[in-house]
Amino acid sequence: MWVRKRIDIGWLDLLSGLTNCFLPRSRSVASQAAEAAWTTDGRAFACLSVRSGLDLLLRSLALPAGSEVLVSAMTIPDMVRIIEHHGLVAVPIDLHGHDMSPQAELLESAVTPQTRAILVAHLLGGRFDMVLFIEFAQQHALLLLEDCAQAFEGDRYLGDDEADVSMFSLGPIKTATALGGGLFRVKDESLLNRMRSRQAEYPVQSRWFFLKRVLFYCLLKWLGGRIVFGLFVRACRLFGRDFDEVVNGSIRNFPEEDFFMSLREQPSLPLLRLIARRITQYDNRDLDRRSARGHLLASLLPSGNCPGASATPHSYWIFPLQVSDQPATIAALRVAGFDSTADNSLQPVVQPADRPELDPHVARNLLARSIYLPLYPEMPEAEIRRMASVLAPSLRTALEST
Repeated sequence: MWVRKRIDIGWLDLLSGLTNCFLPRSRSVASQAAEAAWTTDGRAFACLSVRSGLDLLLRSLALPAGSEVLVSAMTIPDMVRIIEHHGLVAVPIDLHGHDMSPQAELLESAVTPQTRAILVAHLLGGRFDMVLFIEFAQQHALLLLEDCAQAFEGDRYLGDDEADVSMFSLGPIKTATALGGGLFRVKDESLLNRMRSRQAEYPVQSRWFFLKRVLFYCLLKWLGGRIVFGLFVRACRLFGRDFDEVVNGSIRNFPEEDFFMSLREQPSLPLLRLIARRITQYDNRDLDRRSARGHLLASLLPSGNCPGASATPHSYWIFPLQVSDQPATIAALRVAGFDSTADNSLQPVVQPADRPELDPHVARNLLARSIYLPLYPEMPEAEIRRMASVLAPSLRTALEST
């Protein structure tokens, strides 16, 4: 069975991560090396995760309570949780389904005297032009924050030069994963220094914790093989375990209990070393192969059913598909050997109670009808075409019912 998502890391990278857990090297030197691997302009900042970096950023900004942040209407719930933890209000800007960009035409009606920042997210592996958002932020004197956690492109894109902060993730399920870590590019030197000073007060993530993490993902990578994964699925059924719960629960990055305490740690030396290795050694041809397979699959399916497919560039970090009957389509795919799911970490951002006109109905409807297909560089084109043929009856039925 083709697993829904493979861990994007090689066995030699995992071995390097294990080895560095035992080497007595300087953590500060490792941090400098990780940041220099990302960009040599002095604006890079390495942290435990994008969540940790956002928390650090908001602590360092110390915006007045009640300040508003305009945000892309689809994100992981923790991002809104962190915004609200700092006494701020997340105000959603609904999306264009074709490329997942925020609807720039909604910005003027959403901005108020309390608005202090705008956080736009490049979603699903695609990216959109930032010009309209740069102009809007400059016109209203807003901080422009760019969430690139799902849009890693190697050294081809390090964030927009006009963004105040660009955020990239090397978390466990991300492209070029280091099993954790975030890389920020911060435009203002004073803000960057405040973030560094605050992070220096945090305890350092233990090497023992990272060692256990590397061993765990060694197991997950082994389980990602087609034969082994098929046996794993059967074992879950045999023992009455919900397969989706087992998979999704295993890759939860931060515990619910002591959430903010777990965010507020400095990255460990082995994590920083692995970040530097992944950045310097990542092969962009893997992105090209995944992008080619994504474009192929999109060309074989009705364009209106593939959210974000018009984004340019697009590396297809995940591939969502709109269907009318999620359980039946997922069942048909699994019978054919393609693991699929309707579960997703993304959620629509709920509008403030006194702003009903900002209800993000496009984002909510996209999430309500989407399933997620397996897609990665190792899949042969013949299997991509076979998956499309398995999907054809479900999509034909959906079109006939509209």
